[in-house]
This record gives sequence, structure tokens and C-alpha cells, in this order.
Amino acid sequence: MMYPDPTSITRVASIGGGPIGGGWAAHFLARGYDVTSYLHDPAEEGAFRTILDTAWISLTALGLAPGASLDRLRVVHDLDAAVEGAGFIQESAPENLAMKQALYHRLGRIVPETVVIGSSTSGLMMTEIQAQCETPGRTVIGHPFNPPYLLPLVEIVGGEKTDPAAVKWAGEFYRIAGKAPLMMKKEIPGFVATRLQEALWREALHMVANGEATPEDIDIALMNGPAPRMVSQGQCMAFHVACGAGGMATNLDQFGPALKLPWTRLQAPELTQELRDRMVDGCNAVAGDRHFADMAAQRDREIVAVLNALREARAAL
Repeated sequence: MMYPDPTSITRVASIGGGPIGGGWAAHFLARGYDVTSYLHDPAEEGAFRTILDTAWISLTALGLAPGASLDRLRVVHDLDAAVEGAGFIQESAPENLAMKQALYHRLGRIVPETVVIGSSTSGLMMTEIQAQCETPGRTVIGHPFNPPYLLPLVEIVGGEKTDPAAVKWAGEFYRIAGKAPLMMKKEIPGFVATRLQEALWREALHMVANGEATPEDIDIALMNGPAPRMVSQGQCMAFHVACGAGGMATNLDQFGPALKLPWTRLQAPELTQELRDRMVDGCNAVAGDRHFADMAAQRDREIVAVLNALREARAAL
């Protein structure tokens, strides 16, 4: 299958609302694309536009592409109208397999076969999603991290019936569109970043369940320990650099035996009512009387500061 030149794409269709669908729409608009967003229920539009307005503050601070404008958004409630003329489709429908399968069955019929469709799914695999699609070759996973208008990562992998050329095309398109594509080697549940995040989350739940730490303790440890370093080096390179000239070889030779020590408990703890309440109460205590919108805005400002600081530091090299 011959797919269009990724640099020729000017219009993107974004399917679905919520933080992910709205976040993707904001990202593509900020990169100078025309965006048609499909919302199943017209009642969603008010909340959807609020997401875009909030995102636009941070995107403006990061720097908009030439021609970028919220005026280039069109919101529709008809799927055929949403995909008409689109050079790429970003699907962010709810995490319901039957719903996604029915959606891809329809998209497979109404969208030209040369148009790649990327799914934002965070837990389903493309092999399952594309099962009822008559043109599955162009369907790929394009999994972002939230908020997708700020965090650059997008994890890309195909299903059993996906054309490898479509996966390659998607990686190049996302790169051109300002994302940091991770081309996965295999299709696995949870992809890469979510599995790593889930391992951290399970250990946090164990510590709360066992009375070893509170939600506040865990976040203090991460925010003032590994998190700032990971922005620069990630996990593997942080351990490589930490051991000096010997690098990862020294790390594994010296600390390898510690892997047998009971430092982590990757099996998830039983989510009892007590553990559920401890997590909820602990997070509510940290939030205090701050509104969700205020906390999200603060999060966005701080992410923008980190991204701008990194961009300036790397430009000075």
C-alpha cells in the first residue's frame, strides 16, 4: 500500500472527546493542522472546548507553529463528516473493545485505505481492535501520555494484520507533528511506558496497604528523587551514568545481587475497601481545597517550565 507523504498532511480527524481526544485536538491545532473533531454527544462540546482553551495557554507558552489557531477547529457529530478529507485519523474513543471494534468496522468502510488510523487506547491491543475492520492494514496504536498536548511520547505498534509500512508511516508522521515516537518491537498489553508506570503504582499501593508510607510520602520521594533525574536521563541511563566510567557493567556486577532482595512486590495487592479509602483520603488531604482545574493548570505550567528548560539547555550544547 502506498501512503501519502507525511509532510503533505494538512487535515487531521480527531475522534472522541475527554482529556485525551481534546488533548490530541489541541496538539494538532498547535502544530498548524486543520482539525475536525467528532463528538458522539453534542452535550460534550462545552467540556471539550474548555479542555482546548486550557491547553492553549500552555501550548502558547511552548510556542505555536506558524498558522496555528483554534479557529482551524471544526466540531461535528457525524462520523462521515469528521473523516472527510482527513489525511490522518486519531481515534480516542472510550476503552470498550466492542465499541472500538464496531467503530473500526465502520471506519474501514468509509475512510480511504491509504489513510492511517491511530488509536489512543491505553490497554487494548490493535490485533483485537482491528478484528472486524475490512481494511486493517492501515490501523496502528498511537498511544499518548496524558496530557497529550504537552507530553511528547507516543507509543506506536501494529496488530497482526497491520501493514509494517503503515507503522513506519505513523512514526514519521508523529515525528513531523512534534511528538517523540517510540516504535515498539512487539505488541504487548500496556505498551512500554504504562507498564513501567504500573510497576511503580503497584509498589506504591503495597506501601500504603502495609502502612509503610502515605500517598504524600510516595509523591515527595518521587518528585524530589528520581523524577527530576528521569527528565534528563530516564532509568537505564541514570544507572549507567551513576556508576562512573564502568557504566552499566559496574552497576549490574556490583548491585546485581540486590535484585534478589525483597525491595519490590510487583504482584498487585488486593484492592480492599480499606486500601481504597487510604489512597483516596491521602490524596484528598494533599489536594486540600484546591479545585481539580487549578491543580491541572499548575501541572501544565510546571511541565511547560521543564520542557522549556530542557529545550534551552539542549540548544546551548
